[in-house]
Amino acid sequence: MRNRLAILALSAALAAALAPAPQARAEPGSWTETPDKLPRVPRGDRIKNLDFLFEALKAAPDADAAKLVESRIWALWLASGSDTTDLLMSRVKTALDAKDNKLAVELLDAVLALRPDYVEGWNRRATIHFANKDYGKSLADIRQVLAREPRHFGALTGLGVIMQEFNEDKLALEAFRKALAVNPHLSKVPDFVKSLTEKVEGRDI
Repeated sequence: MRNRLAILALSAALAAALAPAPQARAEPGSWTETPDKLPRVPRGDRIKNLDFLFEALKAAPDADAAKLVESRIWALWLASGSDTTDLLMSRVKTALDAKDNKLAVELLDAVLALRPDYVEGWNRRATIHFANKDYGKSLADIRQVLAREPRHFGALTGLGVIMQEFNEDKLALEAFRKALAVNPHLSKVPDFVKSLTEKVEGRDI
């Protein structure tokens, strides 16, 4: 009974997050993680830079071009503008490399206490909670990411993955479609959309 109530609560929370604002199945992975190698953050207006890059991402002619644009988007998301936050995030990476998830979460708690508007703090913590199979906390952090950056294709993909974990196929499909609308070049996600569309909406006659 408690598990059923937990699933219903997660579904309700997800519905709020998605409001305006064989069967292929997503596997846990780097769906919300920042790539290791990123370019330097360009100077100028961050919002305008992101807007330009998202338009370029949609118009990218192939996967290689899209990856270059994606890396610039991730670089802007990762940039905190705070030396203290940057130091804490480097320690988070060290903790993760040492497979010390508990310490990594504690460090991210400190990051978010210092900079609650920092998207990648929420994003990275969501990834760790998912790895720990704490899906409720992961979902809560993904909602924080999307409240600050609705175009976050990593978090949207993560949302779909979590919904598949709870067999909420319709909600998973909505999340994956939103991710593809932002970034049409995501690998594997089109396969998830195809299989879920057939399952949720049926095959075309």
